[in-house]
Amino acid sequence: MTMLHEHDNELATLISQEQERQKLQLQLIPSENYVSKNVLEAVGSVVMNKYSEGQPRKRYYQGNDNIDGIELLAKKRALELYGLDPEEWDVNVQAVTGSVANLAVLSALLEPGDRILSMYLYDGGHLSHGWQLPDGKKVSFSSRIFDVSYYQVDKQSERFDYNEIERIAQEVKPKLIISGGTAYPPEIDYERMAHIAHEVGAYYLSDIAHEAGLVAAGVNAAPFPYADVVTMTTRKTLRGPVGAMIFSRREDNQSYHSREGFNDRINRAVFPGLQGGPMNHSIAGIAACLKEASTNEFRSYAKQVVSNAIFLASELDGYGFHIVSGGTEKHLILIDLQNKNTRGRNFAIALEEANIITNANTHPNEQGSPFYPSGLRLGTPAVTSRGMKEPEMEKIASWINTIGGIVNGMPLKLGEFSKELEKEKTTLHQIAHEVAQMTANFPVPGID
Repeated sequence: MTMLHEHDNELATLISQEQERQKLQLQLIPSENYVSKNVLEAVGSVVMNKYSEGQPRKRYYQGNDNIDGIELLAKKRALELYGLDPEEWDVNVQAVTGSVANLAVLSALLEPGDRILSMYLYDGGHLSHGWQLPDGKKVSFSSRIFDVSYYQVDKQSERFDYNEIERIAQEVKPKLIISGGTAYPPEIDYERMAHIAHEVGAYYLSDIAHEAGLVAAGVNAAPFPYADVVTMTTRKTLRGPVGAMIFSRREDNQSYHSREGFNDRINRAVFPGLQGGPMNHSIAGIAACLKEASTNEFRSYAKQVVSNAIFLASELDGYGFHIVSGGTEKHLILIDLQNKNTRGRNFAIALEEANIITNANTHPNEQGSPFYPSGLRLGTPAVTSRGMKEPEMEKIASWINTIGGIVNGMPLKLGEFSKELEKEKTTLHQIAHEVAQMTANFPVPGID
């Protein structure tokens, strides 16, 4: 960033510091990853200079021939990556985030006041699926427009009871059922979810924001044979830029709905419904990451992501951590810390002092709040991108266990906790040094 340092050293310094942080620390937040140099170059290219409202070949402004080519290339690669027939499926790559993509689907397929059935947030659901607090306060924009009901995991197994989900669906009669979320470690039975939805005359939206790369690589099951619409983000296991994709059937095949294609309604919901001109630089980055995701190298990567997560979960379980749902089948691990006498945010703060980056998270049977929960979420996409495997997962688990022993029993209130943590800084910084020694041996994609 020679030019930026010369003309805006303050900003360039902050970016350089962030780059060094990403190299130094262990990135274990499951929704984060590293993009390649190819993706960085595409996102930082001159295509961000062009305004391109509308669909390819149907723009409102002139001068979009090259932009059309980029977007059509991204759409083509997306359909090919997931093995979808372009005569049967379409994909919208313009939604700027996963939340916008989900809201576009809701506004395209439903009318205000229609009922949605989605996963309870504390159990791993997502805000964009229509979250309101137990006291009735509507938190997400979608919950202000639609009538939302929830299904939860079984309290004992911490996994879905599909018979119970079916019972709830038959009782509340939703017009849309959503699966997917941010912290559900097992795979989802998409066929069963589609059956439940269609049995009650509902659409089925499968949100695979977290699993997109794992599905592309064939490591996790695909929802496409069963879902009416599939949304995903491109920045997590797909290793792309900030962005989203909406896959929809070109024809509404359910006899109880109109014959207009899902894709037509969704395209109109994205623009002009929710957005103006799309982020062409992000779409270029999506095209770049989709090409990378079609390689054997990426398939090996995705397989290792899951292997690392399973191994790390097993190691942590051996240290006495309560692994929600008994393990993982994906890239993420959710820990219930109640038996460790600490809270997720406290633990995450202590881990950060040791150069280990995770995030606090709610979990099934949560007694705290979303801002101050008693769960911790971590995952393996980013560390696997650096080439780490089972031996490194073993060491990471050991560090987490050591830090868990330090925070166990400390005051729960953040102010009091921080004072107590100060006394343990020497030990935490020693672990931070060990972490830095390990990360120095693993190059960062897009940086090193």
